[in-house]
Amino acid sequence: MAASRFGGSILKYAYHLNLTNTTPAQFCFSRGFSSTLFVKGISFKATEFTLAESFSKFGKVIEAKVIMDKNKMRSKGYGYVSFATEEEASRALTEMNGKLLDGRVIFVDKAMDRRKLRDANKLIANLIGGTPNEGEVEKK
Repeated sequence: MAASRFGGSILKYAYHLNLTNTTPAQFCFSRGFSSTLFVKGISFKATEFTLAESFSKFGKVIEAKVIMDKNKMRSKGYGYVSFATEEEASRALTEMNGKLLDGRVIFVDKAMDRRKLRDANKLIANLIGGTPNEGEVEKK
C-alpha cells in the first residue's frame, strides 16, 4: 500500500495522478452504492440487536454485525449494517451519520468491498512506483 505510506486516501492520489478524468467524488461513486453500511464509533457495550434496532427505522435491516474483540469480549467500536435496498441504506447514511447512539457519536459510511479496495491499492502502488504485486519478479 504505497499510497498509505505517503499519507492520505487512495482517491486523493488517483485524482492528483490523473488516473481518471473525474473528480474524487465521481471516482468514489462510479462503483455504485452498496446496501451495506460501515458504522464506527459505536459503544463497547453495543450488540447486534441494538445496532439493528437503531437502524431499523430507515428500512428492513437484513443483517447487523458488531465486530468483537475476542480477548476483551467486547465490541471493537465498529460494525456493519445491511439493508434490503440501496435507498434505505442511503437514507440511513444521511440520517444517522454524526448522531448519538448509546451516548457516543457514530460515523456512518458505505462499506467498501475488500476486493475492490485491494485492487485499487495495487493499481495506485504500481503507478507511483510501489512494490510489485505478489507473484511478480522485479526486472533489472
